[in-house]
Amino acid sequence: MKAYLIVGVLLLVIFGSIGGYLYQRFTSFAAMDFTPPPVVIAVSSSKSTGWAQFLNAVGTIQAVRGVDLTSETSGEITSISFESGNKVSKGQLLLVLNDEVERASRANQTASLKLADVLFRRDKKLIVQKSIPQSQFDQSRANLESARAQLAETQARLANKRIEAPFAGVAGILRVDVGDYLSPGTIIATLQDHSELEIDFTVPARHVPQLKAGLAVMVKVDAFPDREFKAVLTAVDARVDPNTRNVLLRAKLAESEGLLPGMFATLEVDLGLLQEVVTVPETAMTYALQGNTVYVIEDAEDGGLTAVARVVKVGSARDGRVAVLSGLAAGERVVSVGQNKLYRGVKVVIDESVNL
Repeated sequence: MKAYLIVGVLLLVIFGSIGGYLYQRFTSFAAMDFTPPPVVIAVSSSKSTGWAQFLNAVGTIQAVRGVDLTSETSGEITSISFESGNKVSKGQLLLVLNDEVERASRANQTASLKLADVLFRRDKKLIVQKSIPQSQFDQSRANLESARAQLAETQARLANKRIEAPFAGVAGILRVDVGDYLSPGTIIATLQDHSELEIDFTVPARHVPQLKAGLAVMVKVDAFPDREFKAVLTAVDARVDPNTRNVLLRAKLAESEGLLPGMFATLEVDLGLLQEVVTVPETAMTYALQGNTVYVIEDAEDGGLTAVARVVKVGSARDGRVAVLSGLAAGERVVSVGQNKLYRGVKVVIDESVNL
């Protein structure tokens, strides 16, 4: 019996010691501070800025003077006087169709005109002498006028056999060869005047009150990613497309070196208006499907600082800053570096060495 009593006392002492040790460790563990250290971030103040208003659009460059060269008549091509890519001058002969029939008709009608003229002059004298009836004189005059008209018609058909450049420009790729039979409307080549280029593009009709001729337009093309081409808005269409509710605009390029008709272009129309908006550095903006956010610095309850995510509505971006249309006031401090380390309720420390 004494042995059981001794064993029970020993077990009580052992478990009591263990319990006391564990209690001491638990209380000391509970007293420890597990608050994560503050996150080091850089901040920038939001600013109220006069923000120029722009309209963004896309369009296709085209020549002010550009045509597909075609023929109004048919015939076999007998000569071509230019090559693909040649510069041509206004009125330069480019192509001739077989005109043997027309030249023969012209010779015949020239002779008929001379005869009609001789007969008319003779009858004109005879009618004065009353040697012929009035009807004969009238017939002579009609024959003369008919001969003149027939010759003029043949001259016009002959002219249609000769294709001339309607203006100075650069010829495109030839699509026909000598000996080909050319039908009316068949494209011979394109002719483009590269000295004057323009762009047609559309914008939503709600912007019509802000649009007027003379507004500056900046143009960029993929072929020259580091260049901006200046243009001027020259016309606003007289109607809005009832299907798309867009209005057609036209801008004329002030410079055209290196540009070709048909190039795709992005445009920025300067509306000439300034709007006071709040702006922040682009690095301060966090873009997400749920909404665009910035982290705003606020005072914490313990006297420190914390970063709070705030959803904002953003506008355009330029020169490293983004316009914030709503959700942020001027003068508030926002996190510009270190957003990836932030979470709800995090404490922050500002790195003053970073100035943005």
